[in-house]
Amino acid sequence: MGSTGTRRHGDKAAAIAEAAARLRAGEIVAFPTETVYGLGALATDGQAVAKVFEAKGRPSFNPLIVHVADLAAAEALAVFDAEARALAGRFWPGPLTLVLPLREGHGLSPLATAGLDTVGLRVPAHPVARALLAAVGGPVAAPSANRSGRLSPTRLDHVTSGLGDALGGAVEGGACAVGVESAILRTRPLALLREGGLPAEEIEAVLGRPLPRDLTPGRVQAPGQLSSHYAPGLPVRLNVTERAPDALLIGFGPVAGDLTLSASGDLREAAAALFDTLHRADALARERGRARLDVAPIPEVGLGRAIVDRLTRAAAPRNG
Repeated sequence: MGSTGTRRHGDKAAAIAEAAARLRAGEIVAFPTETVYGLGALATDGQAVAKVFEAKGRPSFNPLIVHVADLAAAEALAVFDAEARALAGRFWPGPLTLVLPLREGHGLSPLATAGLDTVGLRVPAHPVARALLAAVGGPVAAPSANRSGRLSPTRLDHVTSGLGDALGGAVEGGACAVGVESAILRTRPLALLREGGLPAEEIEAVLGRPLPRDLTPGRVQAPGQLSSHYAPGLPVRLNVTERAPDALLIGFGPVAGDLTLSASGDLREAAAALFDTLHRADALARERGRARLDVAPIPEVGLGRAIVDRLTRAAAPRNG
């Protein structure tokens, strides 16, 4: 694995401390949970989160599950109602992800939430994951530690054979006890979004009623579901190199705009800035009386493919 700093059977505390330091420094680190191994980045650092998409070859910026140390850390990021708090009290730590409304001032990177006003939160049960989160002292965004479309990893060897030198570090934690991803539950309105390592019947027993399912792919509402387009309020046109009087131009590289994704043409910087820039551009265009958002060409290599994927969805014809 090159210089990733993996420790398999040595000093576990030292390995966790090293991994936490790497995460705080903006690197990506693989770590075990009870479900599968996760590929983590500090969830408040957009460029670190961009490295996760880059390493996975993830085809679009789907929202990521944000892992936290405990319920108090979760409540600092999202708004819990009584039902969500009851579910967290019963099943955390454990294989349940709750999709909840973001709290004002949450501080998470928009790339981690895919620009949504909700976030998927989980408190993992694996002792290594819990120790790592405590050492980091902040939220860690972590999808499964595998290349997109490949089998999810339940042993560290699965991670290293698939991701190798893309990792900034990794922590050994043995085989994952659950072995399938967490169940994902949205609270408002209530619905199961993904079947997973916690049986739906156990959730229903706490709720005292049947659990509605919303397993339809094609929506950006949770990790584990394919994404539809993220659409600003104004129409979007791609591959524009010159300003038009009726549009606000989002630049990239040599194409200077009213706003820019990256003046230097850095795709990682552009990925980290994408959702926030679209939000700001939409508001600024309205303020200036512009009718459209134009976006400079983005090279379709590496992270550029994911950026173009999301922009293409934003520019797609609207339904209704």
